[in-house]
Amino acid sequence: MSLRIVVTVKYVPDATGDRHFADDLTVDRDDVDGLLSELDEYAVEQALQIADEADDAEITVLTVGPEDAKDALRKALSMGADKAIHVEDDDLHGTDAIGTSLVLAKAIEKAGYDLVISGMASTDGTMGVVPALVAERLGVPQVTLLSEVSVEDGTVKGRRDGDSASEQLEASLPAVVSVTDQSGEARYPSFKGIMAAKKKPVTSWDLSDLDIEAEEVGLEGAYTVVDSATERPARTAGTIVKDEGEGGKQLAEFLAGQKFI
Repeated sequence: MSLRIVVTVKYVPDATGDRHFADDLTVDRDDVDGLLSELDEYAVEQALQIADEADDAEITVLTVGPEDAKDALRKALSMGADKAIHVEDDDLHGTDAIGTSLVLAKAIEKAGYDLVISGMASTDGTMGVVPALVAERLGVPQVTLLSEVSVEDGTVKGRRDGDSASEQLEASLPAVVSVTDQSGEARYPSFKGIMAAKKKPVTSWDLSDLDIEAEEVGLEGAYTVVDSATERPARTAGTIVKDEGEGGKQLAEFLAGQKFI
């Protein structure tokens, strides 16, 4: 029986771009380029490695987001995933982590799965809670923040590295895991992979396909909201210390004045 792997990925604003909030205090995604979250690339890579070791496996990448989020799916498909699912609906605008976990869990159940793999966090929200929320909604074990992961005989195993110790963890499938940026460098899509990705199926679902009411998601259904935001001050020119014999002393005085030392 084929091992069904679902990888959750997110289309995020480019961290090097000029990011800011829209009038409704949600992230303005129209004025900045987006891309597949770098931390999710590690999840795709681990799925590919697990599939390589399995007798038979199929990898589905899943995202929730606007039309442009298909770019994130295409990147994952070009890396080697087999097919993709895109959940898109205007009523999803402003959905928080709890609402996102609901949509992901419903989509994962509809797609069918044995193993769900996620990145440790998204590079825009950086909350890191969605994998655990998805596992709770699915009612399956979670093994999160793994730097090493493998699947054998219906069990997922992995290593979680902490500040002072490492843990060896395992759970019976079906299960949800998340992997860190220490799990292994993600591969670059080859030209062949990029061309092949154009022919791989991308299924589109909306909220009605998942039996989710609009009131359960979006800004209206969000448990967390942004009340106010202040634009970050422009970067100043800084202080230049000319070393004419007293440079070390001036530098120390500056650092002490800023309470860095």
